[in-house]
Amino acid sequence: MTIPAHTTRTALRATAVGFGAALALTACSNGGGGYAHGSAGTGTSAGTARTGSAVKVTVTETEFALKLSRSSFAPGTYTFVADDAGHITHALSVDGPGVRDARTPDLQKGQKAALTVTLKKGTYDLYCPVDGHRQLGMEQHIHVR
Repeated sequence: MTIPAHTTRTALRATAVGFGAALALTACSNGGGGYAHGSAGTGTSAGTARTGSAVKVTVTETEFALKLSRSSFAPGTYTFVADDAGHITHALSVDGPGVRDARTPDLQKGQKAALTVTLKKGTYDLYCPVDGHRQLGMEQHIHVR
């Protein structure tokens, strides 16, 4: 049996459209909530696997300050949600015992990114790693007790 060429083209076109729709749906459902997820540095527990059990802390970034939604910390897993409420590019970095160079991607005004890390007892530095911002006051020290 011979299949006409126009039937084959129609079937291939329908398959391509369906495959494209499946890819778009997968891309839209991946990453959730409009957040960019931070990258992991050496010794971190960054990523999204534990976000459900992590304590959420909002870090509002403006020129040139960081404001945290909480001030006391116990050992455990935390998701820091960096919120660029300023007018220029910012990011968030966390350094301390067992966490080195964990950071979010650079954020533009209105963007947010989540960074999940496990904190042990000790002192941690949260700061904006964009050139010169830390020196201008975009730094907070937290004590985990």
